[in-house]
Amino acid sequence: MPDEKKLLRNQKDTNDDMINLVDNLNREDDLKYNRRSFLKTAVGATVALGLATVPFSIKAMMDKGQGDTQRVKIGELADLPKGEALNFNYPTESEPAILVHTKDGQLKAYNNKCTHLQCPVFYESQQDVLLCPCHQGFFSVENGHPVAGPPQRELPLIEVEVVDGTIYAIGRKIRHDA
Repeated sequence: MPDEKKLLRNQKDTNDDMINLVDNLNREDDLKYNRRSFLKTAVGATVALGLATVPFSIKAMMDKGQGDTQRVKIGELADLPKGEALNFNYPTESEPAILVHTKDGQLKAYNNKCTHLQCPVFYESQQDVLLCPCHQGFFSVENGHPVAGPPQRELPLIEVEVVDGTIYAIGRKIRHDA
C-alpha cells in the first residue's frame, strides 16, 4: 500500500469503502457501550433484584412454618353423633368447612369447597364419602383424597382437637401429594 493511501485512510474524505464503514463509530461510545459494560449492568441488576426479594422470602418461610394458628370453636362433641357432619367456617368467616364424625368415632375436617370448581362438598353417610354434586366428585372421608369424578387434588385438611368435650379447629394443611 502506498504511503499516500495510508495517510488518507483515517480521513473522512477518502473514498475507500472499508474506511467509510467506521465513520459512524465514536471510540468513546464504543468504550462506553461495549459487551463487558452490558454484562456488568445486567449482573448488577440481577443481584439488586434478587436482594430486593430476600425480605419477602424470609417472611414467606416464617409464615409457612406457623400455618393457621387460629383456634376456633366448632361445637360440642356430644351434639355431633357418629355418622353425622357439621358445617362451620375456618380460618375466616368466608371460608366454609365441614367436620365429619365418622362411624368409627374419628373426627375429620376439610375445607368445604371441591378442588375442581369450588362447589360445596356434602357428607354422604350411606357411602361414607364426601360428595360434590356439581360434577359427581367423590372424596375419601379418611384423607380427603379424590376417589372418583373430575377432582384431581385433595381437600385441604383442617386439624381439630377436642378439649373438655368441645371441638376446636386449630390449623389447616394444604397438601399436594395426591
